[in-house]
Amino acid sequence: MSKRITSPDLRIIMAQQDFLVGAIEENAGRIIAACRQAAGLQADIVVFPELALTGYPPEDLLLRPHFVEDCDAAMQRILREVRRVVAIVGHPVQAGDRLYNTASVIHDGEVVARYRKQHLPNYGVFDEMRYFTPGEAACVITVRDVPVGITICEDIWQEGPVHQAASAGAHLLVNLNASPYHAGKGFEREVLLEQRATETGLPVVYVNLVGGQDELVFDGGSLVLDAQGRVVQRAPSCVEGLYPVDFSVAAEGVKPLPGELAPHLDTVESIYRVLVLGVHDYIGKNGFPGVVIGLSGGIDSALTLAIAVDAIGAERVEAVMMPSRYTADISREDARAEAKALGVVYQEISIEPVFRSFLEALAETFRNTEPDATEENIQARCRGTILMALSNKKGRMLLTTGNKSEMSIGYATLYGDMAGGFAPLKDVPKLMVYRLAEWRNTQGSVIPQRVLDRPPSAELAPDQTDEDSLPPYAVLDPILERYIEHDRSIEQIVAGGFDEAVVRRVAGMVDRNEYKRRQAPPGVRITRRAFGRDRRYPITSGFRGTSS
Repeated sequence: MSKRITSPDLRIIMAQQDFLVGAIEENAGRIIAACRQAAGLQADIVVFPELALTGYPPEDLLLRPHFVEDCDAAMQRILREVRRVVAIVGHPVQAGDRLYNTASVIHDGEVVARYRKQHLPNYGVFDEMRYFTPGEAACVITVRDVPVGITICEDIWQEGPVHQAASAGAHLLVNLNASPYHAGKGFEREVLLEQRATETGLPVVYVNLVGGQDELVFDGGSLVLDAQGRVVQRAPSCVEGLYPVDFSVAAEGVKPLPGELAPHLDTVESIYRVLVLGVHDYIGKNGFPGVVIGLSGGIDSALTLAIAVDAIGAERVEAVMMPSRYTADISREDARAEAKALGVVYQEISIEPVFRSFLEALAETFRNTEPDATEENIQARCRGTILMALSNKKGRMLLTTGNKSEMSIGYATLYGDMAGGFAPLKDVPKLMVYRLAEWRNTQGSVIPQRVLDRPPSAELAPDQTDEDSLPPYAVLDPILERYIEHDRSIEQIVAGGFDEAVVRRVAGMVDRNEYKRRQAPPGVRITRRAFGRDRRYPITSGFRGTSS
């Protein structure tokens, strides 16, 4: 938190905060507390993220009339209690039969102005047109003789609203955001904001939400740019805070004074921090006392364990190793080493007696058949049942450990290793799993090197490795990225230098396994296109993307 050393002409507080969706009264209390703190910091304006009062995205809660009524009542409380500072608060406003995504300007107990979001995103993870009506007019308020133009999130990604505000006399642009993370998003924002600042010749204050909400993580990183498009202040990623921005005002215009510039995180570190925040908020906001994780001695469960410990603390994490007849001794050794290094409760429960019971019960039915994936899946389901039993008994959330590569092609067992309430690695490709594990070890070695070096294996059959069933991940992951995240055709992928037979096989596995993904728990989104809110394909479909 910077201190007010000089006496600037204007001070704005960027309230980069984590609001819980639907917790209207709690969110109102946080807004009031932040306003009081901002007033104590001699702020003129405090700006909150988009739909701060409801949290973002409220989804179909917006369709409940009493939900919007509760928002109105909470706004009345804010009006009564906020003084000595101008507050710009995001919330829904009903006008007749229309609902607007609104920013209200509050001063001395009154709403002195309102801005209605004009551009409603209806792509990717967004579906605001389901709920809101677009606004049409600019909103410019004057605070300490500075005309301030207000926009909301998507408005600044389009040219119209910022130019409209500039034409209405704004000397400074403020943008309320709920911009979710994907890898590289921070740089995209800065390029876009530079463009808007230079187009209008106006400084920009960009205030982003922070925190996890189901699959989405809002990474903060609020920004201030001067009229030349230079970033002069950047709030930290994945951290709540009130960040003061000071301005000088002169005849030549409004100028933001240099502030703290939080460093850009590299891609791997930013993904790791987002995963930690996503797990922390999912567990905390849903009221779970802790988590249970099945620890196999492999890379995925090792990384999941590290993320969980970093998110909620070792004392709230329990790891369970469930060896079978096919489990290598080194897997057990590595699992123990991981648990010890991270300081979690650890136990081993063999699935062998349970597995044997299943085989005996099915012996007559399976007579004259050869062992295949059926027996492998029974082992996975034995483990899933044990883990869910521990979860039920202790009230702890079961974290699944599967990654995006596995989810893409169905290399996972329904009601087995897919059992659980949250999947931290659901949108993390296998190659990125290794990079994340390597990065985490730079912060303190917790994953044994041989876990990183060993060929990955489900250990459900003798001497099994993933490559017995799959192309090498160095081949698989680039194909999956092109097919899933970029919707490339088979022909386009093959033209990129990949073997046609391999591409067709991978695409076929992706297409066939939509039914599995629909039954998978939610997980943190880190790519441009994750399964779930982003990518919505029918399970039952006659389309064959694998054909020419």
